[in-house]
Amino acid sequence: MTKLEWIDWLVLIVTLLAIVGYGTWKTRGRKNVQDYVRGGNTSKWWTIGLSVMATQASAITFLSTTGQAFTDGMGFVQFYFGLPIAMVIICIVFIPLYHRLKVYTAYEFLENRFDLKTRSLTAILFLIQRGLAAGITIFAPAIILSVVLGINIVYLNIIIGILVIIYTVSGGTKAVTVTQKQQMFVIFAGMLAALFITLNMIPDEVSFTEALDIAGATGKMEVLDFSFDLENRYTVWTGLLGGTFLMLSYFGTDQSQVQRYLSGKSMKEMQMGLLFNGLFKVPMQFFILLCGVMVFVFYQFNPAPLNFIDASTEKVLQSEYRNDYIQLQEKQNELFSEKKTISMQLAESHNPALKQQLFSLDSIEKTYRAESKFLIKKAIDSEYASDFNRLSNELEALRANPTSDAFIAKSEELDTLYADAAKDTQTNDRDYMFIRFILKHLPTGLIGLLLAVILSAAMSSTASEINALATISSIDLYGRNQKEDKGEEHMVKMTKWFTLMWGVIAIIIACVADLAENLIQLVNIIGSIFYGNVLGIFLLAFFFKKLQANAVFIAALITQVIVIIGWWFDWMPYLWLNLFGCVLVILIANSIQVLTKKTDLNV
Repeated sequence: MTKLEWIDWLVLIVTLLAIVGYGTWKTRGRKNVQDYVRGGNTSKWWTIGLSVMATQASAITFLSTTGQAFTDGMGFVQFYFGLPIAMVIICIVFIPLYHRLKVYTAYEFLENRFDLKTRSLTAILFLIQRGLAAGITIFAPAIILSVVLGINIVYLNIIIGILVIIYTVSGGTKAVTVTQKQQMFVIFAGMLAALFITLNMIPDEVSFTEALDIAGATGKMEVLDFSFDLENRYTVWTGLLGGTFLMLSYFGTDQSQVQRYLSGKSMKEMQMGLLFNGLFKVPMQFFILLCGVMVFVFYQFNPAPLNFIDASTEKVLQSEYRNDYIQLQEKQNELFSEKKTISMQLAESHNPALKQQLFSLDSIEKTYRAESKFLIKKAIDSEYASDFNRLSNELEALRANPTSDAFIAKSEELDTLYADAAKDTQTNDRDYMFIRFILKHLPTGLIGLLLAVILSAAMSSTASEINALATISSIDLYGRNQKEDKGEEHMVKMTKWFTLMWGVIAIIIACVADLAENLIQLVNIIGSIFYGNVLGIFLLAFFFKKLQANAVFIAALITQVIVIIGWWFDWMPYLWLNLFGCVLVILIANSIQVLTKKTDLNV
């Protein structure tokens, strides 16, 4: 646990309360659906652009992307290569249609084109995947801050969720949009300051160009990968093909994004807002990855821990594996001395042979880190081993009567123990790297600002998500299935109740979530499972004018089952699931239509 100085607390609290207070005050008293759901259609293009960027830039972006760069380098930026292409297509195809129909949600269009059940199905698919993602965007910063502040993660999930609920319930879409401008200002200021300070902490003898050279020697600056290796998640092709389809789905059919630009003053403002996002999003992600790479360079000249999760390190040092871990730390310390010497020599001479040496030393360090994770896992497993054995033996003795209260109680106790062990076994420290660097090495005041960056990003994403979830629940499901018109005031009231409901659900999901391999990948995987199918449904609606609703509905159900099976058995990198799901639903729908016509002719 790291103790924050009072100035950091002041910067953090004042920043967050100012954003929540401003958003609540600025958008109070919205009484009709047009104002509450579409923000009164008053947003200018720069507001839309910043709001769209803020919706996508969650806390996960800063915690996981920097950790991704520290571990694997700049190659993750290829994930976003399809985004500018997607923005142009959405501006040409999606926005004119949405604007002409004056829809409140993306899925209203599907009922006009097909039928109510197709609209309801896509709305439900959205609610599932975005509801899960909303919980993760709360959970990500809560994990970190629970370690930093020594506060129970459940309490932090609740605090973050409540802050978002306050202004989102109060002002709806306008509150989300207004606060996101302030949040993006905080985010840009914090990340620029972090990069500037990090560069200043690298030895004076090492210029920025030389720092990039050191990073490049270990493969961290390999941005482009033109290989067709399906085992590689991030290549130019996965970015341009899979990434384009993911971004088309996300920005064109995901209500959390569609609602941002539907608040635009005119169709031109909506289009310019998305083009602004297409122009600046890739450089922004490149910049965030570069921050992670510069932290990596910093640790070539400063000792780095074997594992960035202090709590996990403490556990292994209190276990029977303490001596093994200390010996591993000593090896890493010796390795650090070699790395520092070679890095300084490389900065002075640019000798290719030194690059190869640095690359080899970095590979050795990776093996040390992997071994440290193995020791941590063994330490935690041994801590729980006796309880596992005891409960297993007790269950075995009761197995003759598996429906008894005693057997059920012991089974539940064992399940709880498994869950506790899983939470404790946090060996994958990528998502902790950046925050630990901030807390250990950055100056007082800037720490508070960067914690505010992380929380602001979490709040901006979560607010957009629960705002969209509430809109879909209210407009597409509740409102559409009412037999009589309930009136504007009633619908606004119900949308507020749905906002509260989804905020509470997001908090609950955050409380039961667990650390994945990498949080930003987890969010993208969840999206990829559903987005391709939904995008395919929209493309069928746009370009296949003779296709009937039943064929699309059945095809969508079949496709979703196949995609989930494909993800479960890991048929392909998750980015390809977007293209796969999109193409599959189009093929199946057209096949069903043809078979149905043939059957009708035979009859």
